[in-house]
Amino acid sequence: MTIRVYYEDTDVGGVVYHSNYLNFCERARSQLFFDAGRSPILEGGHFVAKHIEADYLKSAKFGDILEVKTSLLGIKNASFTLSQKIFREDEKVFEMIIDLVYIDFSGKMAKIPASEKAFLSAL
Repeated sequence: MTIRVYYEDTDVGGVVYHSNYLNFCERARSQLFFDAGRSPILEGGHFVAKHIEADYLKSAKFGDILEVKTSLLGIKNASFTLSQKIFREDEKVFEMIIDLVYIDFSGKMAKIPASEKAFLSAL
């Protein structure tokens, strides 16, 4: 997913706030579902972040065009792990590993529906 860095994403010096890299990755995860004609909010529940490991490698700046690349590292019955990397042209500026858990609308961890598991496995 391609993202342009806007003024609202930056500090007074035009450098992207650290938390916005997580927002960019969140948008890219949602976009994976939208591109497939799906919603990240499923009939019986949704995914929530359980654990994140993040590395800030370079500073992105106001006006930069960034590319968020997402790949599946593993999937279990109720969770999956993604690698997400953000690039400015060929230069990696950020990377993270995120574990996501499927919960039902009462907030309890649940088994990922088979159709969604197949969708995620194809990433």
